[in-house]
Amino acid sequence: MSETFADVGAAAVCAFHDSRVGLPQWAVTMAPSFAEGVWHSIEANHRFNTLLWDEEDQARRRDVADSAIAANKRAIDGYNQKRNDAIERIDEALLARLAAVTPRAGAWHNSETAGAMIDRLSILALKVFHMRAQAERTDADADHVASCGEKLARLIVQRNDLARCLDTLLVAAARGDAFWRIYRQFKMYNDPALNPYLYAKRAGS
Repeated sequence: MSETFADVGAAAVCAFHDSRVGLPQWAVTMAPSFAEGVWHSIEANHRFNTLLWDEEDQARRRDVADSAIAANKRAIDGYNQKRNDAIERIDEALLARLAAVTPRAGAWHNSETAGAMIDRLSILALKVFHMRAQAERTDADADHVASCGEKLARLIVQRNDLARCLDTLLVAAARGDAFWRIYRQFKMYNDPALNPYLYAKRAGS
């Protein structure tokens, strides 16, 4: 890993993700460990992905009132927006480190940003943790445990592959051999000025 990104290599990012997912309710109860910088945004992204995971689970319930599910859906909307905001801040912080690097002619243009890859690693950390819990259940039948064990193995390969791709991109970008751009998400459905169901009602009132 180049000095430019020595602190944000995939191994460090994955270790941080793993250090949090096993802590019950960490996303709700733990104060941020980083006050600023790229790690502040990496932590925020992981926090909102963790909160999203729980809300997505709850939103599938059938034994509660519709109002409870509506509350879950609104929470999902809010956390997803904050998750995407954190991805953009990760990219802003990483690209600031490349301000003095001019990509060479013919440099690889990576369509996925480094921030988006870190976001996917966060989600994979959650998937690995929860699938491992399923693979280790003692109250489930053998077929369930075996199936989840196979899925866990695939998830681990997927995360290792993505981690290697992230490191490859960061190293190449620091050399000027690759680059990426921030692509703003522009979540139109969350913007009262862009969602026709929101601005039409407001205009009518």
